[in-house]
Amino acid sequence: MRDVPRTVWLLAAGQFFNMVVAFTFVYFFVYLTDERGLPVAQAGLISGIGGVGMVVGNFTGGWFGDRSGHRRVLLVGSLIGGAGVLALPFLPVALLYVVPPLSQYAGGCVRAATGALVAVTVPEGARRQGFAVTRFAGNAGFTVGPPLGALLIAHTSYTWLFVIDGIGTLVFAAYAARILPAHGAARSGPDRAKAEDGPRQGVFAALRERPTVLVLLAAILLTDLVYRQQYSTLPVDLDRHGLGTGVYGWLLAINGGVILLLELPATLALRDRAPLRIIGSGLLLVGAGCAVLALGTGLGTAVAMMLLLTAGEILYKTPATAYVADHAPAHLQGRFQSLYSGVSVSGVVLSAPLGGALYSAAPGLLWPVCAAVAGAAGCLVLAAGRGRVRQPSAAVVAGGTAGGPDLETGSPARRTSG
Repeated sequence: MRDVPRTVWLLAAGQFFNMVVAFTFVYFFVYLTDERGLPVAQAGLISGIGGVGMVVGNFTGGWFGDRSGHRRVLLVGSLIGGAGVLALPFLPVALLYVVPPLSQYAGGCVRAATGALVAVTVPEGARRQGFAVTRFAGNAGFTVGPPLGALLIAHTSYTWLFVIDGIGTLVFAAYAARILPAHGAARSGPDRAKAEDGPRQGVFAALRERPTVLVLLAAILLTDLVYRQQYSTLPVDLDRHGLGTGVYGWLLAINGGVILLLELPATLALRDRAPLRIIGSGLLLVGAGCAVLALGTGLGTAVAMMLLLTAGEILYKTPATAYVADHAPAHLQGRFQSLYSGVSVSGVVLSAPLGGALYSAAPGLLWPVCAAVAGAAGCLVLAAGRGRVRQPSAAVVAGGTAGGPDLETGSPARRTSG
């Protein structure tokens, strides 16, 4: 872990704090129906638009960062997101169709910018550890946050929930402005000439030269549709088989607890292993979890499903993020991270309607289909790892990931000791 720069540790600490106060995502729908008294259909529409905004923010945040600086995108996005959440309790209903989606869009941009900042700060070869640190911080904060939010609702009001969330996000922006350097160290002399030699490719040309990245992005998109069924159709299926909300809560606790205990050690233990084999194995474990539940929904199979799903998540999420970063040209690092961030959260919008439609039509088919989709994604990644892939052009390698781009502008930067 000593290869993870101090800046990343400080950013992870800020992420932990920010996730502790990130109550809005968890309680927004209940707030709309309970406090605001909106019909379920209207609340669902507002929440759905917000989810679309979040996914689009993930897809576009890196593009802004490559042009204007990833640090700047993180700061501006945090300011917009925090102000939107802070204003939410005081908005008329008409503005609920505008401000929350804008706030979630800004949050999506922040997520993409954070990934790009880690990618450009951590040297190649240590990025798995760097992303594991930030994932650990985010998961730890989210484990603490929702129970605190429930206490706030019980003892104060929803207004205080959103006020604290908004102020917390603004505090995180101020903290990030202080701990993130405005500019990285610039290359000079022969190093700079080598890095800037040759034409700069566009993102689509760069992806064509990296077919394994394209395969990985497609596989992650498919798997996220399956993975996020745990937040939509899984509780419905559990309830249908006599397992109530308490069981579902414990399953989520198992997921969070195992990740906090094992993800960092697993990342360190496997850091020298071929990444696509690890990622493919993780996707197969996600499929195996669904296959277990296809045998019958009961307490034992539900626990086994969650353990397999969690093991798969531990194996694929951090290495997949690092793999995309390691294969991105320096001037496209943000856009590559945005592509990964976008596909990795697409299930937020797509999984519930697709899974719900299948479950309504044929409940017995949901988990076998999920197992087949995740299994196929895992096989695709494993096959890509065994195949012979054409290497990127020398110009792209020269301007690629050997160093890291400047934090603010995306220009190449030199690694410095200490």
